[in-house]
Amino acid sequence: MHIFSILFGAALLGAPIVQASALVERAVVDGPCTGAGGAPGSCISTAKCSAGGGTSITGACPGTPADIRCCTKTSCGSGGNCRWTSQCSGNTLSGLCPGPADFKCCVPRTGGGYPTPAFPAVGACKARAVDGAKKIVAGNPGKVREIYCTRACACPGTSDHCCGLANDLMCSSAGGVRTESGAPIAEWVMNNRASLGLKYVIWGQKIWNPSQDAVKPWSQWRGMEDRGSITANHWDHVHVSYNA
Repeated sequence: MHIFSILFGAALLGAPIVQASALVERAVVDGPCTGAGGAPGSCISTAKCSAGGGTSITGACPGTPADIRCCTKTSCGSGGNCRWTSQCSGNTLSGLCPGPADFKCCVPRTGGGYPTPAFPAVGACKARAVDGAKKIVAGNPGKVREIYCTRACACPGTSDHCCGLANDLMCSSAGGVRTESGAPIAEWVMNNRASLGLKYVIWGQKIWNPSQDAVKPWSQWRGMEDRGSITANHWDHVHVSYNA
């Protein structure tokens, strides 16, 4: 039945008339919404959604500007998805989801993951790098698949790998396969910089250096140039360089 007929009939019966606009619940910018397939989302701009790897739909954020849409991201971290912290019964990870601060990656508390990887021997790979790798793996159980340290190049050179003072911590299912699971490892490295003797850390085409940068979520780290591949842009491994 047409809504005009409903309102006209209500008036004849003496019932109060409710404005049609009041029947639609208004959304707010940065507020919750329900996206495709019932996935939890946040009402943000399409630009922010795309930049954060999310997808958006129209019509789910009524009463907001046209560029504000319901943004969802159904895959993040290791087996996680983006949702509001109040809806997460597992662990939450920052910097992986588009939206406000309390819209985070929710991952299972336990289970799964990679077995403890083999560690390089002390020698060409310096003791600080070996000890650093062990600390990082212990602090991020099940998250690192394989560890590399040295590279065949002159020391000093263009890379700390040449001097055995860097780790590549592989965290995707295979080299060249992109993953979103490196951000929490990289943030852990940042937060434990003193005990690691950290020089700098790179993940996902972003870099953090304790001598230049304030402590902040990975999403706010300094961006790097596009080097042309998933591995070169550090989307399949976390690079950690150590002070001598």
